[in-house]
Amino acid sequence: MAHKVMDPDSLNANVKKTVYAVRGELYLRASELQKEGKKIIFTNVGNPHALGQKPLTFPRQVMALCQAPFLMDDPHVGLLFPSDAIARAKKYLAMNTGGVGAYSDSRGVPGVRQEVADFILERDGHPSDPETIFLTDGASKGVQQVLNALIRNEKDGILVPIPQYPLYSATITLLGGTLVPYYLSEEANWGLDVSELRKSIIAARRKGITVRGLVFINPGNPTGQCLSETNLRDLIELCIKERLVLMADEVYQQNIYQDERPFISAKKVLMDMGRPASSALELISFHSVSKGFVGECGQRGGYFEMTNFHPQTVDELYKVASISLSPNVNGQILMGLMVKPPRPGDVSYPLYAAESQAILKSLRARAHIMTDGFNDCQNIVCNFTEGAMYSFPQVKLPKAAISAAQKAGKTPDVFYCLRLLEATGISTVPGSGFGQKDGTFHIRTTILPAEKDMPKIMESFKKFNEDFMHQFADSNTITSRL
Repeated sequence: MAHKVMDPDSLNANVKKTVYAVRGELYLRASELQKEGKKIIFTNVGNPHALGQKPLTFPRQVMALCQAPFLMDDPHVGLLFPSDAIARAKKYLAMNTGGVGAYSDSRGVPGVRQEVADFILERDGHPSDPETIFLTDGASKGVQQVLNALIRNEKDGILVPIPQYPLYSATITLLGGTLVPYYLSEEANWGLDVSELRKSIIAARRKGITVRGLVFINPGNPTGQCLSETNLRDLIELCIKERLVLMADEVYQQNIYQDERPFISAKKVLMDMGRPASSALELISFHSVSKGFVGECGQRGGYFEMTNFHPQTVDELYKVASISLSPNVNGQILMGLMVKPPRPGDVSYPLYAAESQAILKSLRARAHIMTDGFNDCQNIVCNFTEGAMYSFPQVKLPKAAISAAQKAGKTPDVFYCLRLLEATGISTVPGSGFGQKDGTFHIRTTILPAEKDMPKIMESFKKFNEDFMHQFADSNTITSRL
């Protein structure tokens, strides 16, 4: 057989080196089992609607009217749609000539960017310029666009927290850059230590790496921790001193399950610090419609805001965005609806408030159920999920299990996750896909299964874990509970 032009051996080497564990070996095996008729619980990815979360009514009403504007010509439309939904649909259709079927500005519909700027002003108490806001096909696309501009060659390094969301490791690899890890402290509830960051920077520079940016995720993915104002101030001061671009992944800012550390944006902390700091740091902040209580992952709406960047740099990113002509308009409208929801006094406010509060209340309850469930299992220790959508328990594997994994040609956490999948149908992601300290093993799972199903899922997990630990028990096994 003749060789193909795009033979695997001839592909871009960076493509072949790229790994994305969230849709990796475990996910592929889960998909195979599902085709064979096994019931699979896909907890590998933060995908709320796929696990039963119902769409919020008001945004979908507005989207329905934007998709089918002829409905508004029907004299009975007011019987099917509330007046404020009709008004918002007309507003968005007027913002983009041709409606959702037409390209928008490459940076996004100006009117929606203004709504995002108004949201940031209301959230932080500091103004935002819509000309430095880019609407994107989900936050992931924005991260990719920024890293593409920031990374010039393999000598450029980006500081990324470990454990991390593999969007960052995969994109840095694909672009030919270097990931510079900094480790979060599991013993301190996945806390951030700036002294460790400095050590990572020094070590990278000794290897000839030019460290250009620093990523943090708040609330954390996969770790679920929430950063304090002091943490954020320390990060900002470090980035100013070391001349680093700070990339603030804040897509889970509405997902908070405790009251001690409410979300505070990096932009607010920076601006509250005043000059010279407030004008010195180059900050890029990311947000998305995929998370929060909206959960519209498939609609692919997101944005990033650039703070304190050279105007020509903003123009260069605009040029690159123009290559794709425009982000999808449906996602842009959903972003507008997320940042400017119904307010008290609006017809749709009572239902919107009830739906969103019910989702957040249930997520808080599920965070507790899952954390408590893991900590009730043999050889498992799990920090509480303070925010985001995930749990990241450490599994203390017996030596016999580690040996069995090696014989099977698998890393120990992959071996454990595959056994879990086969036995229970629970599809997770091994901790090695996110990064973890040597000698430790973790799994990541979402807290998104329905609240009513959660006790049964945790019971199934506990039984599997007990059987697994019994099968591979040895004299060196350590039993731990918080």
